[in-house]
Amino acid sequence: MRIHKEGFKIIPIAAILIGLLYWGLYSLIPILIIQYLLGVAAIIFFVLIVRFFRNPKVETPEKEGLVYAPAEGKVVVIERVYEGEVLKDDRIQVSIFMSPLNVHVNRSPVKGKINFFQYHPGKFLVAWHPKSSTDNERTSIGYKLENGVEILMRQIAGAVARRIAFYPKVGDPVNQGSSVGFIRFGSRVDLFLPLNSEIKVKIGDLTKGGETIVANLQ
Repeated sequence: MRIHKEGFKIIPIAAILIGLLYWGLYSLIPILIIQYLLGVAAIIFFVLIVRFFRNPKVETPEKEGLVYAPAEGKVVVIERVYEGEVLKDDRIQVSIFMSPLNVHVNRSPVKGKINFFQYHPGKFLVAWHPKSSTDNERTSIGYKLENGVEILMRQIAGAVARRIAFYPKVGDPVNQGSSVGFIRFGSRVDLFLPLNSEIKVKIGDLTKGGETIVANLQ
C-alpha cells in the first residue's frame, strides 16, 4: 500500500502517542484481559490512521470534455447555483462528501491549466452542511481548459479536518486524474460546471477519484 506524503509526518507522531497512551493505561490497569483489549484497540486505531493516508495508483484515460471525480466519496449535492466568487454566473454544483474511511487524495477533474487559487479560513461545520461551501475553511481552484471553458473546484474542510493541501500553482498545467491535493480527515469537494454539462452521476452515487466520470462538457 502506497502512503501519501501527507502521512509521513502524521503516522510517526500517531505511533508515538498511541504507544504512550497504551503504556500508560497498561501500567494503570493490571488486569490481563483489559490489557489485551487495549493492545488490540491500539493496533486497530493505528492501522486505521495508516489506511487513511493510502494513495492508490490511478490511471485515468484522458478524454477531452470529460470531468472526472476529484475525490472518492458520495455525491451529496447536484443543483443549480450562482457561483459568485470566481465565475460569477450560474453553474451546476456537484458535491462529493469524503468520510474518514475514504481515500482523501484529491485529483484534477480535467486537463487544463490552473488559472485561479484562493485559500479561505473559516469554520469547521460538518461537511454536508449547506453552508459549509461558503462558511468553512476552504480553497477555491479555477481550471481553464484548452477550449477556453472554465470550471471551479472547491476543497472544503469538515468538522474534524484541520488541513487542506493543494500543490499546483496558478499557471501550472494539470492532467486529468493527476494528484493535486489532500484533505485531512472528513471533508468535501465541490465542482461548479457549465449549465450545458451532461451530468453522469446522481445523488447517492459512490465515486472514485480519477475514475468515475462526473460530467461531459461537450
